Amino acid sequence: MAVAQKTNSVVPMARKVSREARRQQLIEATMRVLARKGYAQTTLSDVAAEAGVSHGLVNFHFESKEKLLTAVLLFMADEYRRNWTQALSAAGAAPAERLAALLSADFNESICTPERLACWCSYWGEVQSRPLYQQEYSSNDSDYIEQLEQLCAAIIAEAGYDVDAVHAARVLRFTSEGLWNDMLTMDRPYTRSEALETLFSCAAVFFPRHFTSQGPRAKTPT
Repeated sequence: MAVAQKTNSVVPMARKVSREARRQQLIEATMRVLARKGYAQTTLSDVAAEAGVSHGLVNFHFESKEKLLTAVLLFMADEYRRNWTQALSAAGAAPAERLAALLSADFNESICTPERLACWCSYWGEVQSRPLYQQEYSSNDSDYIEQLEQLCAAIIAEAGYDVDAVHAARVLRFTSEGLWNDMLTMDRPYTRSEALETLFSCAAVFFPRHFTSQGPRAKTPT
């Protein structure tokens, strides 16, 4: 009798996984498939095989490929936002330090990985034809751009640079995005540290008394 009770108490591992944990498992599996196969070639069957679950279970949680890929985008957008907002929260008060933290966030080891870059690349090609994707990109970008422009303006005001804050912010943002693309597509991609050095070199062109290719100066020359 005791043995029977013990046997009945054993629950298969799959049943112990909460709904939220299972959804997260499927999102992460989808990202791995996206990185390998791209947006158009990714299927629910691919995701099920990657996650080690049935096709029906993927359908149960997300109903369609469109809903699954939308959930993945929302997850990545939230992850990206948390990454740069946390970087700013941990930065010092000086505008150059805060700008350096914001720029460096794009090359954080948790964000700047081949898998993440490949996933973002998969979505970039879909943005124009999908309003929800446009909305999510726009919302994410607008907050980031506002921070970037404000920090550039603060540095310009601090040292009297003859630079337009909006233009400087735009160049820095496009450089960062271009570096992501290079790191993904080049035959011999460079490291995260090399990419960040390139971005800091760009900042040094606009703000030479605040930045070098190695990052913000310890003390702004007078």
